[in-house]
Amino acid sequence: MIELGNYNTLKVLRSTSIGLFLGDDEGTEVLLPNKYVPENCEIDMELQVFCYLDNSERPIATTINPKIVRNGFAFLEVVEVGEYGAFLDWGLEKHLLVPFREQAIRMQEGNKYVVHCFMDEKTFRLTGSSRIDRFLSNKEAMYEVNEEVELLVSRKTPLGWEVIIDNKHKGLVFESDVFKPIEIGNQLKGYIKNMRLDSKIDVSLQPIGAKMLEPTAQLIFEQLERNNGFLPLHDKSSPEEIKNKLQISKKAFKKGVGALYKQRKIEIREDGIHLL
Repeated sequence: MIELGNYNTLKVLRSTSIGLFLGDDEGTEVLLPNKYVPENCEIDMELQVFCYLDNSERPIATTINPKIVRNGFAFLEVVEVGEYGAFLDWGLEKHLLVPFREQAIRMQEGNKYVVHCFMDEKTFRLTGSSRIDRFLSNKEAMYEVNEEVELLVSRKTPLGWEVIIDNKHKGLVFESDVFKPIEIGNQLKGYIKNMRLDSKIDVSLQPIGAKMLEPTAQLIFEQLERNNGFLPLHDKSSPEEIKNKLQISKKAFKKGVGALYKQRKIEIREDGIHLL
């Protein structure tokens, strides 16, 4: 069965003047227009394509990767507001409609919003919604502490940042656990910090062993990771060198390096500091 709003692996059945017809094991066919046909395609070859309804409400296949799939979440831009709702750019020719009834706040052209994509049971059309809490549940969430997860930052709260975990669950990153700038729409790696009895999930942006780093140490740690585990800075480096490299004072640098050294995350050598 061909699933609209998702990727399907289909077999090339025949070639026509307008494109290839692809099919599944149940005899269902869908058109892949010529502009999406890869080079060197042959009959009986299998292709992975995304299927959706085109502007004429006909099932169609494409080799373009959309920014969101059915039952997923993404941070999308409004390209137009019309009579029935807002139209969002999800990477395909036909924009994704978010009806007014599915808007948590009235959407405006040019702004971006975290939305969920689902199949409307009444119209059988792929539809967007910014009322994302309806599509998130922690009842069946099962994680181990420090387990790595995929995050989408969805909202700022007085306590911190709400995040969508693995496209399924809702979590919170406390402000005290944030050591670098983040924004709504950011896609990040996260780590389960606490599975609470009230079904809420606390998340950290660092592995639990590293989450207690104070902000300056965290900054140095991240710079080391970005520079293949080495920074040519040490106790004899001038304040100007440190400021140019890290935008912090020498005093703050020494404090951060000391914290990393105590936690055995770095080695200090004559040429600089090395990540262990």
